[in-house]
Amino acid sequence: MKSDNRRITVAENSGFCFGVKRATDLLAKKIAERGGDGLYTLGKLIHNDTYTSRIEAEGVRISDASELDFIAGNSGPERPVEVFIRAHGVTDEVHKKLDELSSRYEHFSYIDCTCPYVEKIHRIAEECSSEKDGKEPVFILLGTENHPEVVGIVSYFKGRSFVFPDCASLKAAQDSLPSDSDVRIYAAAQTTSKLSEWEKFQLFLKKLYTKPIIFDTICRVTEKRQTEAETLASKCDFMVVIGGQDSSNTSKLYSVCRAVCPNTVCVSCAAELAGKIPNKCINAGIVAGASTPGDIIEEVYHTMSEEIKAGLSFDEMLDSACKTLNSGDTVTGTVIAVNDQEIKLDLGAKVTGILTADQTTDDASLKLSSEFKIGDEIDVFVIRVSDVDGTATVSKKRADLDKNWSKVIEAKENGTNLEGKVYEAVKGGVVIKVYGARVFVPASQTTVAKDGDLSVLVGKTVKFKVIELKPQGKSAVGSIRAAAREERKEVEDKFWSEIEVGKYYDGTVRGLTEYGAFIDLGGVDGMLHKKDLSWKPIHRPADVLNVGDPIRVFVKTYDPETKRISLGYITEENNPWTLFKAQYAVGDEIDVTISNLMTYGAFAHITDEVDGLIHISQISTERVNDPKDVLSKGQEVRVKITKIEDEQQRVSLSIRALDEDAPADFDGEAADEAQTEN
Repeated sequence: MKSDNRRITVAENSGFCFGVKRATDLLAKKIAERGGDGLYTLGKLIHNDTYTSRIEAEGVRISDASELDFIAGNSGPERPVEVFIRAHGVTDEVHKKLDELSSRYEHFSYIDCTCPYVEKIHRIAEECSSEKDGKEPVFILLGTENHPEVVGIVSYFKGRSFVFPDCASLKAAQDSLPSDSDVRIYAAAQTTSKLSEWEKFQLFLKKLYTKPIIFDTICRVTEKRQTEAETLASKCDFMVVIGGQDSSNTSKLYSVCRAVCPNTVCVSCAAELAGKIPNKCINAGIVAGASTPGDIIEEVYHTMSEEIKAGLSFDEMLDSACKTLNSGDTVTGTVIAVNDQEIKLDLGAKVTGILTADQTTDDASLKLSSEFKIGDEIDVFVIRVSDVDGTATVSKKRADLDKNWSKVIEAKENGTNLEGKVYEAVKGGVVIKVYGARVFVPASQTTVAKDGDLSVLVGKTVKFKVIELKPQGKSAVGSIRAAAREERKEVEDKFWSEIEVGKYYDGTVRGLTEYGAFIDLGGVDGMLHKKDLSWKPIHRPADVLNVGDPIRVFVKTYDPETKRISLGYITEENNPWTLFKAQYAVGDEIDVTISNLMTYGAFAHITDEVDGLIHISQISTERVNDPKDVLSKGQEVRVKITKIEDEQQRVSLSIRALDEDAPADFDGEAADEAQTEN
């Protein structure tokens, strides 16, 4: 260990462990060779946000397994792609996916940075998956169930597996575990597990099962780091644990240190020390998780060295830590442990705060362990203090409500809109939760039709106005309809302030009539008459449009007084005749489709909206009495364009003209009469 004259000691085994250093060195080498473009990591390479930000700044992308097909498909000679498997490893399925993609795509490859200690457990899980002596293999693991390392380990075991965060959880679940006579038990621990907890875990397993096969899988570096941290913490008045908030080994170090030194804090960088450093303390210590870069440790060390010179004495700090809590107090607590059922908080007093899931959020789907991390600070309201068991029951919801009720009052006074999620549908309306307050919206103030199903709003985030306050219970009455009406008016006012003749809008068909279509231009409707919808005569708009169709239109005329807008769709640019002339000329030989047969000839589609006439005299070099004898509707034939009449928008076609030796006896007047008649 090293220390300075202010007695700040940094544990020797702090910072990058072997597995993390190996992973970061491999990535650093690649960045130096080719830059970060085309380099990806599957999840965070290590659990440290500062390091992650640094490699992202170099161009490295943090991805997940769902993106692998896209990433591999976009590799190529100009941009070869390499994916780095994080130190925690990946699941068996993801590993197989990487193998398959690397064999399919020439310029896609991956580099496995899985820690050797983690790989060892993968092999154990695979080898223990097969049945022996007629007994079913069962895998029991000490670890954090949703941690990437644990998720990966469990995937390699092809049988029933159980994961417990501690021995107490194992004991609580013993009745649901398989009986000793039917199974063969294998047990291991997450590499960063706390050694003392693993020892208790093993002892209890041996009471449950006669011959459990237990593998020693805790990383020796982790074990040594925890032992050193415990020794250092026992000699210090103040401990700082440095590491990522989602780092398992950091949380274990925090737990070990706090058990012997109650005045322990957890930070990810020096900036988070603000307001947490006691001054003139007798002895301070620093330990760091396995994913903490060395420069961050140095920065914390120097920050403590500078700030520990002045301020409160350590005795004063200890006095403030022993303050008395009373029911009704609102205090700030620091997370010292978290699972999906409850959070334990350091309240700076003699009791530990217990914050349950139902006192944290109304969202039953929210997992506390994904939302809160060790070291987070939470404002809570003290419901009850028990000196007997040394705990205080607290509520974040109540603290949020007390803190934010003024915002609800302010919204009512100023007439501003609030936004919240519809929590439930009740008799006569729906309930919205906002700032911890309960807002009731009567059915008549929702946007649901009278006697409609209010449950369609549940789970949706909506805007509403506060129309009545109930200070006694800190609840309110709101109106979604009023907010929607106001928002609609704002949209309309903005629209009318910007509208111009000739301006184009991307609209949506909202309704159809016999004479036209109503187009939603973004909160405001315009009318598109059927004569402005198509160059060809149409019977009704429904012949060419459906409700919900997107359509690009322009403003022909508008009247702000009556709020009427006349829209156009057809332009000279999309005129079928203009498009035809731009593409074809007299003398062109083209393929056409016979669309209609008459006694004087055949009409054929040149484009979707332009037809030409093949006069009977131009169908063949032989005499033709009836076009039906030679041609049929839908038949494709090759023709030559012999005449284009711009004013009448008529086209004459000839099959006969393809034969250069054919006599020129085309009856032009007859063809003109035929097209006129058609």
